[in-house]
Amino acid sequence: MVENVGEFLADAEERAQWQQKAQPAEVVLRHVRPGSRIIVPCQMGEPAMLLDAIDAAGDTFQDVEIHWTDPFSTRPFQRGAYPGKLTHVNYFLGPGSRASFWDGHSELIPVDFSRIPAVLSDQVKPTLGLCTVSLPDKHGYVSLGTNADYVADFLPRIPFVAEMNPRMPHTYGATRVPLHSFAAWCYSEKKLPTLKPRAATDVDERIATLVSDDIPDRACLQIGVGKIPNAILHHLVDHEDLGLHSEAMSDGTMFLAEKGVLTGRFKRRHPGKHVATFATGSAKFLKWLHHNPDVEFCSVSETNNPKLIAHEENMCAINATSEVNLLGECCSETIKGRYYSSAGGQADFSLAALWSDGGRGYIVTPSLATDGSSRIVTHSSPGNVVTTTKNLVDNVVTEWGIARLRGKTVAARARALIEIAHPSVREQLAREAHAAGYLHDR
Repeated sequence: MVENVGEFLADAEERAQWQQKAQPAEVVLRHVRPGSRIIVPCQMGEPAMLLDAIDAAGDTFQDVEIHWTDPFSTRPFQRGAYPGKLTHVNYFLGPGSRASFWDGHSELIPVDFSRIPAVLSDQVKPTLGLCTVSLPDKHGYVSLGTNADYVADFLPRIPFVAEMNPRMPHTYGATRVPLHSFAAWCYSEKKLPTLKPRAATDVDERIATLVSDDIPDRACLQIGVGKIPNAILHHLVDHEDLGLHSEAMSDGTMFLAEKGVLTGRFKRRHPGKHVATFATGSAKFLKWLHHNPDVEFCSVSETNNPKLIAHEENMCAINATSEVNLLGECCSETIKGRYYSSAGGQADFSLAALWSDGGRGYIVTPSLATDGSSRIVTHSSPGNVVTTTKNLVDNVVTEWGIARLRGKTVAARARALIEIAHPSVREQLAREAHAAGYLHDR
């Protein structure tokens, strides 16, 4: 469920000062031309007023595309209101675009998160960027706040229109930009969108215990956002000197940092810094990010580059899936043959963990889906697509244990995965594994 969060991070006098200097959101229309290709940051980085202004003028455009990953909100242009005039192109389906894609009103480009800047640069060729920024500091720098993602790669290269919002935290790294570098900017006090966290179940807690007990002290973590990742982070509270190099950062990161567990002392790259490319979380989390020198945001072309990630020792990559077959192939972006998200950075970090000295990859999933069907299957379900290939999958974790697949034979893989499937389906999986030729009676 999407909710809106964010407290003012500046007093009334400072807010009024910048509001008086701002242009109206409609200033963005001066920069939209026939054939424009516009990029927008994901999740909390959404510039709501600028997007509203563009949508309101959607019927006047010609062949304009908005390239926007994992949106939390929905506007008429995403629902096909302006065919041939204004189109939404996704790289990861979010709650704001899932239904529009299913209905054929928006597009999806399958690509690993690390490769989005290259696809944009080589194939899309953006002409305009939109973003939300913080209020300026005393040096005249604003910040992209919660989002470096792919937009940070294009800030020096194409015109950007910014939406200044005093609820957006001022963060450091690739997010810091001089205000004068923007083609135009408006002012907004809209709350920032985020996903309301769900409480972890007993199954989630059992998975979290297994993963956290397997992670060594001084490990460097990549972990997503959601109830299982959050539970894992809370279970790591007794560890020492963990680091963070992740695509995402959330409230669980703040919890571990405040407990003194997340220090980054033994990281090889960005030592002492909590590194991510985007963040999403509560109002308390946004306040924690604000002018926090221990947090550094980098472009996704850096955070998700396997060659760079693998420099970290004991890199532990933790990602979720919706289905694993007995070879270890993970279908993490489709459910029952229907697209639900996209690849994200799962393959990026799974590969990097294998190349890291002491690295480990974890794919986590409850053994049963909400409808009671098994998430461990002999063959991938019809229509499901493989996100992470069998050769990249290291450990698969359900509430029943850890299946260690690295360097294992086909038969050993099948046995290990059957052992962590729900007890009610293990015999059936064994029979199917024999029929498939994965297991043999000896």
